[in-house]
Amino acid sequence: MTRLYLIPFFILTSWAATAQTTVMSLQECITYAIENNQNVKNAQLSLDISRYRVGEILADGLPQLSANADLGYNFKVPTSFIPAEFFGGEPGTFSPVQFSPAYNGSAGIDLSQMIFDGSYFVGLKASRTYTDLSRKDKIKSEIDVIEAVSKAYYLALVNHDQRELIDKSYSRLDTLLQDTRAMLEAGFAEQIDVDRILVQFNNIKVEKENFEKTLELSYALLKFQMGMDINAPLELKDRISDIQFEVLEPDYGAGFNYNDRIEFSTLQTNFDLVSLDIKNTQVRYLPKIDLYGRYGASTGAGSFSDLMAFGDRWFGLGVVGMRLNVPIFDGLRKSRQIQQKRLQLQQIEISQDQLQKNIDVEIQRATTNLKKNIDNMIAQRENMELAENVYNVTKIKYEAGVGSNTDVINADSSYKEAQTNYHSAVYNALVAKVDLEKAYGKLLDKK
Repeated sequence: MTRLYLIPFFILTSWAATAQTTVMSLQECITYAIENNQNVKNAQLSLDISRYRVGEILADGLPQLSANADLGYNFKVPTSFIPAEFFGGEPGTFSPVQFSPAYNGSAGIDLSQMIFDGSYFVGLKASRTYTDLSRKDKIKSEIDVIEAVSKAYYLALVNHDQRELIDKSYSRLDTLLQDTRAMLEAGFAEQIDVDRILVQFNNIKVEKENFEKTLELSYALLKFQMGMDINAPLELKDRISDIQFEVLEPDYGAGFNYNDRIEFSTLQTNFDLVSLDIKNTQVRYLPKIDLYGRYGASTGAGSFSDLMAFGDRWFGLGVVGMRLNVPIFDGLRKSRQIQQKRLQLQQIEISQDQLQKNIDVEIQRATTNLKKNIDNMIAQRENMELAENVYNVTKIKYEAGVGSNTDVINADSSYKEAQTNYHSAVYNALVAKVDLEKAYGKLLDKK
């Protein structure tokens, strides 16, 4: 019986461990996302593929060795004609003869080695440059994930605090409703006073239920961006009160380089690839030199059994040589290809110039938005503090009998609205900071 009781105990223990809530900070969420986000995984696979591509091209410059064998049966031996006079016949006539044996076979080893091919060396360098491009594509994926996770985390963080404020507002109205009902029973309030509060209480109750769904959706969005199962339990480690708002305006302008933006750096790598492509086309005007060799044996026999007489009927063969291939004229094909690629370089240069202008505008817009949102956040925080003070004073007056419950309801509504406005301003400021970090190419520093 003891064993039977232990089985469900271990099952419950395992389930509890599995269902344990994961508590994560923003940095931990970013780290998790970089390891688990599907886009980053695909980018990593592309990078791995490009590295294997380098090895594939490198293999072309190594010796190529292969073995081969064949066995043939001439069920209809071909006939040839030779002058009949070779056999004492009449001059000017031909006699049919059959030279080929019924069975023939061969076996051997072929070896080739590239000596010179300009395209090989350029291609090897281009493949490494392509690997660098794949690496930058992976970095771009990581930056996109960091941006998405940061914004989703801040949304969930703000909604979490907003939910707590709604809960407090719900509790305040619930207490006010109970107190007013008690005053009604004691004859110090009217039914209309209770009804006014009840209307507000029902509204906050519905809002509370709806906001729970909003909070769940914000957590689901965060987990989706992280590459986490949306049903996995997750709790945020940070709080709005932990954020150092005085450092929301960093000075990234000093020492900024356009290459800090991965998009600009990627364009430069594309420029290098096209330049190498031009060089690859140019070296195809040069000759190619290869060494080759073959060693083996061949045989022929009138019957299949004679093929197995290796010592008598198999004769060795061997050859080594050098092959030279010199291009002479291709109808100006390579020349036209080079002209096309030079025009592609001009296109990339134009794209770089346009991207620089776009980055300048993006930085200016992000800087302005951050300052504007921080100013708005400060103003909304002051409004929230004022609204809280108004509510407290109004509540004290009501409890002292010198104020109405309508004043308390209005003050509570204004206080809750001020809290909502403040949290919205906080979120906008945090998002604006992320946008500024992206504009300056600093998001990867969070990795």
